[in-house]
Amino acid sequence: MSAHDEPKSRKMSGAGRERRRFLERTVFAAAGSPAAAWLSPLAAAAADHGTVAPRECPALPTPMREVDGKVAFVTGGDSGIGLGIARAFTEAGMKVVITYRTKAHLDQALEQLAAAAKRVHAIKVDVTDRAGLERAAEETEHTFGKVHVLVANAGVAVIGPLSTATYDDWDWGMGVNATGVFNSIRTFLPRIKKHGEGGQIVATASLAGLLGHSSAAVYTASKFAVVGMMEALRGELMESRIGASVFCPGLVNSNIGSSNRNRPSSLADSGFKPDPKAFARMAKQMRQMRGPPPGMDPLEAGRLVLAAVRNNDLYVLTTPEFAPQFRARGEAIVASLPAHLKVPETRVALEHMIVGRDIYTIERDRRRCERARSRKV
Repeated sequence: MSAHDEPKSRKMSGAGRERRRFLERTVFAAAGSPAAAWLSPLAAAAADHGTVAPRECPALPTPMREVDGKVAFVTGGDSGIGLGIARAFTEAGMKVVITYRTKAHLDQALEQLAAAAKRVHAIKVDVTDRAGLERAAEETEHTFGKVHVLVANAGVAVIGPLSTATYDDWDWGMGVNATGVFNSIRTFLPRIKKHGEGGQIVATASLAGLLGHSSAAVYTASKFAVVGMMEALRGELMESRIGASVFCPGLVNSNIGSSNRNRPSSLADSGFKPDPKAFARMAKQMRQMRGPPPGMDPLEAGRLVLAAVRNNDLYVLTTPEFAPQFRARGEAIVASLPAHLKVPETRVALEHMIVGRDIYTIERDRRRCERARSRKV
């Protein structure tokens, strides 16, 4: 560096320092900001290698600990998982509104809910119909007064590889499974906030929302979207009296395999051409199997969701057999991080501020602690 260049270099270095100080002031402007809240949990996570639970369980609000008399709105509650959830809720003394599309399914559902008939109300609505959902919300409030728990459960099976999917396959799958969840939340969350009695938002995703299914790419994409939506909502509502949960079931005995019955004619062009003979063979094999169907009973699934609502759990899972795959996915992400990169502290702080609350560390430590305590009892 020449003597002529030195002052300019020093001036630029000073500007860099000023820029860094400005970023630091911006990020840490107020104590307790999301960025500041990240740093302590991250430090704790760095020291925790995933083998020892904390001595004290992190406390989270459980606004729906007592559900007796509370009101739930369950989309797709006329069959399968949705009906199982509705049954579990009514068993616990809740008032439940179920939505339906197929009259035959509704008739069967009402038979199973007959013991709680005075606490059950059914509304025909499509979750892609935003105006229809608004009318359903108004009808629910007229019938039961208010809503405390939303279960955005309605979904469709779009099964097939991405390489053969059509625009209609994508629009139908994402429209129901992802946009339908958003529509439901957009309709009911403001109402739950307004009455101020607390509540819980639950969305049904799938095992396919946590592990990519190569045979069902559109379905996987839609369910990953639901998981991400609910994780983000969890952080958003963390300081409120409204919880957020995402249900990611594996195989459950349901009617989702026949969801094509509700596929609109405007989205009928599909790249997935099921083999009728193969389906017939599969159906025959299922009939010949001894014992109960291999999937989880919907009522058992519903009781898991009810327990999660009461405990304000983020994840509701049914598949302990996939623990190695869950672990491998997380480890694959960490193993792919470029170790040679040097990340400025200001960038770290800004990125953490943008991401928001460290919901993962909080939920991990809380659930780990609860499990450890339950083993001691």
